[in-house]
Amino acid sequence: MPEAIIGSALATEPRRGPSATSASPTLSSAESLQPARRVAAPVRVFGANTLLAISWVVPLIVVLVWEAASRAGGLSPQVLPAPSRVFGTAIELIQQGKLLSDLAVSLLRAATGFVIGAGIGFSLGTLVGFSRLAEAALDRSIQMIRAIPFLALLPLVIVWFGVDEGGKIFLVALGVSFPIYINTVLGIRQVDPKLIELGRVLGLSTPKLIRRIVLPGALPSILTGVRYSLATAWLALVVAETIATSSGIGFLAMDAREFLRTDVIVLAIVIYALIGVLADSIARLLERRLLAWHVNYAAQGRT
Repeated sequence: MPEAIIGSALATEPRRGPSATSASPTLSSAESLQPARRVAAPVRVFGANTLLAISWVVPLIVVLVWEAASRAGGLSPQVLPAPSRVFGTAIELIQQGKLLSDLAVSLLRAATGFVIGAGIGFSLGTLVGFSRLAEAALDRSIQMIRAIPFLALLPLVIVWFGVDEGGKIFLVALGVSFPIYINTVLGIRQVDPKLIELGRVLGLSTPKLIRRIVLPGALPSILTGVRYSLATAWLALVVAETIATSSGIGFLAMDAREFLRTDVIVLAIVIYALIGVLADSIARLLERRLLAWHVNYAAQGRT
């Protein structure tokens, strides 16, 4: 970790005798590298548990207001059905065995596309981040592809893959790769050059320099890209499941549209939202685990 590298540098700094310290009012080299004295932390009004409760209370209030407005007749069932009706529809579809099977299919498509897209995005981002030649050769083409909307690609995807699973996974992987690519390049380029120079002074080889300084320093940006790509994966999946298909949450919503089943459409939207929140929570937990050495994330873990 970068902090460990700095600590080893301080340990190798030659010690100064007491006479030299008393003779000069200036700080020694080791002392000058020491981090600044921490100021008193601000008083925290709310604890972590209170903030967590607030984050869930606000959506609950929205749902209760939505239910009350529906029961009072302020919202038409054909426009926006009540949450209780949506919940009843979910129970009905689960009993029929349809909802869980469609959910499993969508999750499998999203997970497969995410793994492929994340691997491609990270590999290209690492290559471009370390090499200006690779940036000149690849970056402009990647940015041009990134600017193409998913809907514009649908006809070509159908020609390439037909209506098989390959087309849906391709669209998810394509959408996932760009946030990870951009944030990987950004993270590598933003690593402090002084840390890299310090690693060279300590005699680290290039592989060790990358593994112990560059990639840990770029990790906060990379994990931010992971969080963005999780949201993009579901967006791409919604578009992908509009292709001729007979399974998945997107198919469930498209089929409900034909029969004007607004409750099923809203249920599909709620499922997408809940899975998105769950995926983001997992990504944030991953951040806290992998970035426990980082002062900002360590402070968040203590709140």
